Amino acid sequence: MVDADDEDSTNALTQMLHDTKEDCVNERDWKKLELMLEDHRTLLYPDCKEGHMKLRSTFELLQWKASNGVSDKGFNELLMLVKKLIPEGNKLPATTYEAKKIKIHACPNDCKASRYKMKHDDPGDIEREPPRKTVPAKVMWYFPIIPRLRRLFRNNAHEERKKDDMLRHPADGLQWRKIDRSYPDFAEDTRNIRFGLSMDGMNPFIEMSSSHNTWHVTLCMYNLPPWLCLKQKFIMIPALIQGPKQLGNDIDVYLQPLVEELLLLWTEGVCVWDAHKQEAFDLRALLFVTINDWPALANLAGQSNKGFRACVHCLDETENTFLKHCREVVYMGGHHRLLGGKHPIRKKGKHFNGREENRGKPIYCSGKVVFEMVKSLRVVFGKGPGSVHVPNENGKAPMWKKNLYFGTCLIGKY
Repeated sequence: MVDADDEDSTNALTQMLHDTKEDCVNERDWKKLELMLEDHRTLLYPDCKEGHMKLRSTFELLQWKASNGVSDKGFNELLMLVKKLIPEGNKLPATTYEAKKIKIHACPNDCKASRYKMKHDDPGDIEREPPRKTVPAKVMWYFPIIPRLRRLFRNNAHEERKKDDMLRHPADGLQWRKIDRSYPDFAEDTRNIRFGLSMDGMNPFIEMSSSHNTWHVTLCMYNLPPWLCLKQKFIMIPALIQGPKQLGNDIDVYLQPLVEELLLLWTEGVCVWDAHKQEAFDLRALLFVTINDWPALANLAGQSNKGFRACVHCLDETENTFLKHCREVVYMGGHHRLLGGKHPIRKKGKHFNGREENRGKPIYCSGKVVFEMVKSLRVVFGKGPGSVHVPNENGKAPMWKKNLYFGTCLIGKY
């Protein structure tokens, strides 16, 4: 009689092999599949009467590790113990299986990042670009998003959108419909993905006195229903940028791999198998929105949000006062210009720095207007020699410090 857990494990292993085959797009992928199939046919140790195979045994051990929250150190010790208990010449791994990742060495001055594949012991890996030093000064971990999207669409579950005139999801909003009108070829296939990107710095050591700052980038998919799109298992973390210092304006250097994938998904698309409709299609995606706190907004968009031009709506018309003794910029007037044209408070200047307000509301700057403002800016990222920054204007920090990096894969122009 077959145990239910054994049957589930067999099904999961079969699905993993099937998914790996579907992901094969070049010679390197086929070599890795061949190695995996070879492990699938290899006995765990010579003359194994129970028929235990190397791949399945490793797979079940990893499942046990994940379900019980065992650390890598504890798992390594378990593997060493099991290897001693089973006959010599066994094929059980000696250390924790390391999933394929892309490791990016970065200059400590944030001026560039060089990518290369991690070194593995198996012969299926392609040669890599050697790093300059054995220990990098700074590292960013990048986890590609396209393979995960392919796995997502292999799930044949389907959920219809609720249409009850309630605003419960970005799909019910104006921006979603505006994209549909502006890009009808993109909106034609409802499977095309709209991403929401969020990023922020954090202290991973939980020490309030420490100034260490590590940045993480997350992506959520707004094609999912509202009760799923922000669930932990559907949120991707494509990039993790090592600290300890703030990235500031140079964050674009580390976002380059993600932007390259988003550009590919936006301009060309990738072939994906849809398990629900049982067909292959070209999946496309765009960056629907970015979600950040106030400091991260300045880093990501390159827009000044402090000093004399702190208001992202008023821009150059920001009402500011410099307190010379405190050496701080404060914002004490101009707020009543946001009221209606005939609002009585507009005339009560004594409540607003002693001045009546006759100006209209600040003019909203569309994406096209912003693109015109920043298209001629020349910036060379980095903190060392050779870096080029936007100069100050009349002793004030510039309104824009760089081009909009996500503009080419975002609906930012509109």
